[in-house]
Amino acid sequence: MPTRGFPAASVSAIASERSVGSQVAYNGDQLTIRRLSEDAFKGIDVAMFAAGADVSLLYAPVAAEAGALVIDKSSAWRMKANVPLVVPEVNGGDIHANEGIIASPNCTTIPLTMVLDALRKRTPIRRVVVSTYQAASGAGRALMDELESQTEAIAASKTPEVNATSHQLAYNVIPGGWKPDADGYNEEEMKLVAETRKILHDPTLHIAATCVRVPVPIGHSESVLIETGDKISASDARLILGEAPGMIVEDDPHAKLYPTPHGVAGKDEVYVGRIRDDISSSHGLMLWLVSDNLRKGAALNAVQIAEHALEMGVI
Repeated sequence: MPTRGFPAASVSAIASERSVGSQVAYNGDQLTIRRLSEDAFKGIDVAMFAAGADVSLLYAPVAAEAGALVIDKSSAWRMKANVPLVVPEVNGGDIHANEGIIASPNCTTIPLTMVLDALRKRTPIRRVVVSTYQAASGAGRALMDELESQTEAIAASKTPEVNATSHQLAYNVIPGGWKPDADGYNEEEMKLVAETRKILHDPTLHIAATCVRVPVPIGHSESVLIETGDKISASDARLILGEAPGMIVEDDPHAKLYPTPHGVAGKDEVYVGRIRDDISSSHGLMLWLVSDNLRKGAALNAVQIAEHALEMGVI
């Protein structure tokens, strides 16, 4: 928020009892954490929740009742019918429909919907198949720390410990780790499907996903196959995506130019490359996208929702 010049007159940090009294850095200063309670939201205009679904279900309505616009990063409210699920570049107008709570999508859904929305302005999207390559940070600090310790252990010819996820992540990829359903898909994959349909206002969109955890600290990548109504050539797609808000095209494989998690970490935009015609379909397009899952996939999108709500007069 400080780096974007968000006009906050004051900022409060609120957390559970175990964190009360601790300090967090904000805009060159330190904020002392206050205890989460039903009275904590008095006088608050915007409440950004990043505390997990259980806490959000309990306290987001309390904050909204106190007069705050709640912007929630958990999965708790995303699929509620009366709660907008917003990517500002895609469906910022949905903010008007809020009843006190706005949900911010999953970290893989956000960049995917930005790409799909830009392309569907040219022609309808018929089908999407996406495979994600998700960084350790998407699962929290514990897995980030474990990836580092596992890598150090392997380098020292020691057996790495596995505690934070189902399998060793260092020198490995994990095609799961999320709760599976009866059909073999997992909850992360189905979140991506359901949230994409809701954000694009396309409940019948044909979309399927495979989500994979990879040994990368920060930055989610996605390999995407998109089938469209009318053919969009790879060259046209580069122009369309290059002009879309919040996106940067890096696409020259012969010059080894394409986005990578390492190159994108710390940046706000969604990067797109490896744009090419699908040789198996007359109306298909294939591409690779990468974004910082802690920025556009999380904190930045929430701040952008607040910015849009302010511009729209909702706050």
